[in-house]
Amino acid sequence: MGPKLADSVDGLRAAGNQSFRNGQFAEATVLYSRALRMLQAQGCSNPEEESILFSNRAACHLKDGNCRDCIKDCTSALALMPFSMKPLLRRASAYEALEKYPLAYVDYRTVLQIDDRVASALDGISRMTRALVDSLGPEWRLKLPSIPLVPVTAQKRWDSVPLEYHKEKAKRKFRETTTSKGRVSSAGDVERARVLKEEGNELVKKGNHKKAIEKYSESLSFSDMESATYSNRALCHLALKQYKEAVRDCTEALRRDGKNVKALYRRAQAYKALKDFKSSLADISSLLQLEPRNGPARRLQQEVKQSLN
Repeated sequence: MGPKLADSVDGLRAAGNQSFRNGQFAEATVLYSRALRMLQAQGCSNPEEESILFSNRAACHLKDGNCRDCIKDCTSALALMPFSMKPLLRRASAYEALEKYPLAYVDYRTVLQIDDRVASALDGISRMTRALVDSLGPEWRLKLPSIPLVPVTAQKRWDSVPLEYHKEKAKRKFRETTTSKGRVSSAGDVERARVLKEEGNELVKKGNHKKAIEKYSESLSFSDMESATYSNRALCHLALKQYKEAVRDCTEALRRDGKNVKALYRRAQAYKALKDFKSSLADISSLLQLEPRNGPARRLQQEVKQSLN
């Protein structure tokens, strides 16, 4: 006969998960702690399981406002399984709550090296950038701790990141974005946005599209009114074959400037890649009304029509 559910590591972890879902965070903390002690007493090496238990207990601490213990448990989880997504995000949230903005920035930036589409990390970078500019001034980047370089092997591990980390998808509505910004950009913000956009443009020229996305996202955190920043970020998404994200950014660009030819062309390319040929043709038609002699658009139109046949 196997061990009773509550007498096994798996059983204790499952019970802790249920308590967490029920909002009983103190009880979940006790259960995860018991599971950790049992696992460690067994003497067999299972770093992945141990890391998950530390990370789960960290989530409880974070819910209870115990940020210091959250950071301690996340650090333990990361020592066992470096570059794990959940403990990095939880530790970043805890650092942010304690106003340790440089450390929070480093963790959010590390997450984006693993997957540059994680909405909570993108939003976190935006908040931390504003906080760091306000607290440390324009040279804030020089005062940051070093940001670890995520190896390619760690990036590949997260090719199939759970859906909860991809909340900012194509369905995200413009009104949500504007509501979250909720402020009029100052002249200083607009200038910072311009500089960051130019930095993104330079990275595109070098073929570093992932880093360019980060720069464009930072730029938009200061001012989200420039159509070109969205269409430039869409170009990066296209290069990385992130077609739904490209459609989303082109749509935002066109909301700001309905005559943005590059946004129409790039969205048509993205729709073609997604096999939404009718939408692609509609964008090409709109583009050709603005620029009837646009050669690349006419060639794309022929390719899409061939795909329809």
